[in-house]
Amino acid sequence: MKNFDYIIIGSGQAGVPLAFSLSKEGTVAIIERSFLGGTCVNNGCTPTKAYVASARRMWDAFHGDDLGIEIPAGVKANLKKIKARKDKLVSDSRSNIEKAILNNEKIELYKGEAHFLSNYEVKVGDKVLTAKNIFINVGASAVVPTEYQMVPFYTNENILEITDLPKHLIIIGGSYIGLEFGQIFKRFGSKVTIIERNKKLINREDEEVSDMVAEIMKSDGINLVFNAESIKVRQYNKSSISVVVDTKEMRGSHLLLAIGRTPNTDTLQLANTTIEVDKRNYIKVDDYCQTNVPGVFAIGDCNGQGAFTHTSYNDFQIVESYLLKKKERKISDRITTYGLFIDPPLGRIGMTKKEAIDKGYEIAVGCLPMTKVGRAKEKGETFGFMEAVIDVKTNLFLGACVLGVGGDEIINGITNLMYAKQPYTLFRDAVHIHPTVSELIPTMLEDLKPVNG
Repeated sequence: MKNFDYIIIGSGQAGVPLAFSLSKEGTVAIIERSFLGGTCVNNGCTPTKAYVASARRMWDAFHGDDLGIEIPAGVKANLKKIKARKDKLVSDSRSNIEKAILNNEKIELYKGEAHFLSNYEVKVGDKVLTAKNIFINVGASAVVPTEYQMVPFYTNENILEITDLPKHLIIIGGSYIGLEFGQIFKRFGSKVTIIERNKKLINREDEEVSDMVAEIMKSDGINLVFNAESIKVRQYNKSSISVVVDTKEMRGSHLLLAIGRTPNTDTLQLANTTIEVDKRNYIKVDDYCQTNVPGVFAIGDCNGQGAFTHTSYNDFQIVESYLLKKKERKISDRITTYGLFIDPPLGRIGMTKKEAIDKGYEIAVGCLPMTKVGRAKEKGETFGFMEAVIDVKTNLFLGACVLGVGGDEIINGITNLMYAKQPYTLFRDAVHIHPTVSELIPTMLEDLKPVNG
């Protein structure tokens, strides 16, 4: 048995910065069963956004004529080269993390799968490690229901490894992962069908957002199937999958499951501990990411308090502040914010209209279509709209979204205002650079309309 001051299980976007921070205070063991860097580096943000960029180049090539640019016919996506570029970006990130760990004499890296022997004992391979402070950072992975396990399928992980374009990619799930991959592969040249059990895409969003995202998908030529109450799959032959939605059959070359995510807590053998999990196997934590076992924390996707790189990193910040006895940060201070990285992207902060009304707020809403934004028209990218939800009693933002060109970046301006708890009038009355997309947010905020539940 080897004793450490700290043990970190998993090298994702919360675990790695925490390891370097804690190494200033004592000895650290970091355990990783797969590649260093977690989901973001290996099969999340880095690789998918590299693919989004390549897909955008394809879109530019096919829409040059709209802006007076004549591009010769014959443009095609070379998936082998696209993948090689992605692989290098991922490899460089992994290598940088590993070099930094190996160069830190206070951090010891263990490669293998970890499981608990007791609350404060962890086994990896034939080694037993112990510490009074343990941080679980094991992330999450794709949900694969039993009915799909008998046919060849892909998830967000292994679809990034293919080198031949799918002839017809069928995607089960019309939310973030399914939409991003759907648009990517359609722009690369595949036929794409997205199947969604609900009546709209991204079910958590207001209808206007879901409808506009559907319009964007259709503009790229993606086939959308809604209200899919019954989905049955089988392998039709060696090169195709049969998917029957209700009574309608379709055949595809590849099947991508984008149904949801589940925490990677199943291999930790938590039954050997008194650590509590919820009914979905997410590890229960308090406002400082600490479990019911003192000194044992769950950070990142496995605690169910966020499913994004930025929330994972914020978990690191919360834990670091807690351990330094400052307690300046906590989960309940966090405002929900995320992006949908289709093209054009969606940036979202705070509540939707429906959420605000359901919580009893008296709201006013400002909305402006991108067709009225000069810079969007000049770019030839007028899909989407911007919207703000304002608390009538306090003049504070309750939420906002920018679905359109630059939306994933523009939303951060409103994010800062919400954390500062400043009224929307501060944004409305500021002077913004012309010509930009964001300069029209003040114009939108000049025309708020009350919304009744």
